[in-house]
Amino acid sequence: MSDYTVLKSPQLDVKPANRQLKFLIGAVILFVAIAYLVVNAIGSAGAYYMTVSELLAYGPQYQGKNVRVSGTVVENSVDYNAADLILKFSIQDAHGQIPVYFHGPKPDNFNHAAEAIVEGKYGDDGVLYAKTLLLKCPSRYEDYNGQQVPVDYEEIEVKSVG
Repeated sequence: MSDYTVLKSPQLDVKPANRQLKFLIGAVILFVAIAYLVVNAIGSAGAYYMTVSELLAYGPQYQGKNVRVSGTVVENSVDYNAADLILKFSIQDAHGQIPVYFHGPKPDNFNHAAEAIVEGKYGDDGVLYAKTLLLKCPSRYEDYNGQQVPVDYEEIEVKSVG
């Protein structure tokens, strides 16, 4: 009789994967990714809201940052280049004025705008480079001592195209 040798496959000493550890690592990665997205969104979308005089007083502190400034549109400061869609104007309050540069279409009722809220980056050159222009335009006028005075305001928001 002949002896037959039966070869057996080697048994590897493999431990079953720890499912709880895999779940924990996956949860940590997911949490870090969500936290990163939230912090990134808040940082890029946040803007300081202030008046013209506040921005002029603390100007260097806000250079290069997103700001939202409220002020009255200065008469005769509007310069619009329709071919390039560049709108330049100034906003003011009782203590000063700031030049604004906006790349986008000029709103139809911009000439009647009493107040503007402008959001964008405040440049090192003292110009506010606007991404969003929100106008507070009078929707109704009343006669007061021979002048047309606005009664209520209608808000119109315009976004930059560039």
